[in-house]
Amino acid sequence: MKDEYDFSNAKRGAVIKTPPGKSRVTIRLDNEVLEWFRAKVHESGGGNYQTLINAALRDHVAASAPELEAMMRKVVREELARGRDTAEDH
Repeated sequence: MKDEYDFSNAKRGAVIKTPPGKSRVTIRLDNEVLEWFRAKVHESGGGNYQTLINAALRDHVAASAPELEAMMRKVVREELARGRDTAEDH
């Protein structure tokens, strides 16, 4: 080890840049949830628990999309019906 180090050209921030399309975030997860994902990665022979969490979130978003679309269609139908009712009253 050296007695002194020169940090005059050092840069602050993450050592590894975040890849395009990804964001670095800090979240708090229940220990049980985190342990479950880590165990699944271990059972499968390795990998990254964060990738597994991301995949689970993507699956949830994809499964929720049809529900959201159905809800939006319902709202639009209700608003169109309300608009017709209002127009008939005038």
